Amino acid sequence: MGPLYNNTSGYSVGQKSGSLFGHIDLVALGLYFALVLIGILSITSASYDPDVENIFSFRHNYMKQIMWAGIAWVMGLVILLLDRRYFHMFAYPSYILGIGLLVAVLLFGVKVNGAKAWFEFGGIRLQPVEFVKIATALMVARVMSDFSFNINRVRDLIKVAAVIFIPLLIIILQNDTGSGLVLCSFLFVFIREGLTKYLYFPMIFSVFLFIVSFIFTPVSIFVTLLVLFTIYSALKMGEVVSHVRFLALALLATLLLSLCTPLSGYASLMIVCGISALVLGAIAIKMRAMVLLWPIIMFVYAMLFVPTCDMLFSKLKSHQQDRILTYVGVKSDPKGIDYNVNQSLIAIGSGGVFGKGFMEGTQTKYDYLPEKHTDFIFCTVGEEWGFVGSSIVVLLYIALILRLMRMGERIKEPFGRVYCYAVAAILLFHVWVNIGMTIGLMPVMGIPLPLMSYGGSSLLASTLLIMIAIRLDASTEDQSIYFG
Repeated sequence: MGPLYNNTSGYSVGQKSGSLFGHIDLVALGLYFALVLIGILSITSASYDPDVENIFSFRHNYMKQIMWAGIAWVMGLVILLLDRRYFHMFAYPSYILGIGLLVAVLLFGVKVNGAKAWFEFGGIRLQPVEFVKIATALMVARVMSDFSFNINRVRDLIKVAAVIFIPLLIIILQNDTGSGLVLCSFLFVFIREGLTKYLYFPMIFSVFLFIVSFIFTPVSIFVTLLVLFTIYSALKMGEVVSHVRFLALALLATLLLSLCTPLSGYASLMIVCGISALVLGAIAIKMRAMVLLWPIIMFVYAMLFVPTCDMLFSKLKSHQQDRILTYVGVKSDPKGIDYNVNQSLIAIGSGGVFGKGFMEGTQTKYDYLPEKHTDFIFCTVGEEWGFVGSSIVVLLYIALILRLMRMGERIKEPFGRVYCYAVAAILLFHVWVNIGMTIGLMPVMGIPLPLMSYGGSSLLASTLLIMIAIRLDASTEDQSIYFG
């Protein structure tokens, strides 16, 4: 039996016949508004100035945020009224415009907190990178929705990787690395579209090596990998005794070579590990064991990657090095680089289960916590609304991200699906990093909490990002259920 239709309107059962918003996912829209309103309340509490008598004065940050929210809602309404074909059509122009803006701000922008990533017009600042995220998401969706695109074909993978790498490189040149790293979240989209594990697993392995390279010495990393890969190959081949015997010999040879070689530093280390890799390779060839091939490749890759990390780390500025070393526990500086995180933990911890109440947070009220209404807005929620309020905010974000993913699955054509997953990935990265850095799980990167942190650029861009996804979802053929 075919679908049931309303005889007068032509809409399927379950829609609001004749309504402008009959096809809109009201759940996603409700989650969006809830987070924006919570953000405005939190900014009010964090930055209210009692010395300004007029509560409606634009000297208050919350009034500026309400103004930006109004502008964002108007622009969001315009997005919902547009034909969905415009987003596919203007993917290329918007991406080119975005790259142009990034180059322009690199040349003519103003520095804020060390990053030359802002345009300033009078008293208004705009950060182009926030809008470039939208353009990049549209461009990735456009490239990956081409009829002949294959995510596991090298030519196509290079094409979509270039779309992400170009803005990423310019953003890094602006000294705004945190915002640039957001674009790396598109790996989540690639995995959803069927990227083979042989391509994305090395990326995850690289992140692991990057982190441990700051905690352990290269020698300890390589010896540990040698042990792990030998145990892995022993379990795969079923010849534990012979492999353990080989492991003992390999470790002994490594120790002797490291003591006897006249070279020093990485040169000595590379020679020692290279010999170990050759021995492993010889055994794999002799035993005709292709299962050993991947461990050998990963081992050689680690030998090249770890020294590269060390070299790149030396190129970073001192405050960036301190943030990384503090995050991995190598360095501690409670009154310096650790100050924000320590005050953040105190604020959130002092909130207890139910919090201290609206505008009653001492850490935020008495300015113990810097950036309390921008990057560390979540601390205000934790201190004033406690564990319960913090959990509600986190659950709202999770619900919105899951809703976007569901919208992506509901859309039957690849452009909309890829875009929705890209939006979900961007929000997930922002939320994970921002909340993670307030509780000490992530390094401080200066990434705002979407829809809640103070700032016109972030709120406008996040609104457009989400509204485009809702508009694309509203064009799907199956519009009968929106609250399942």
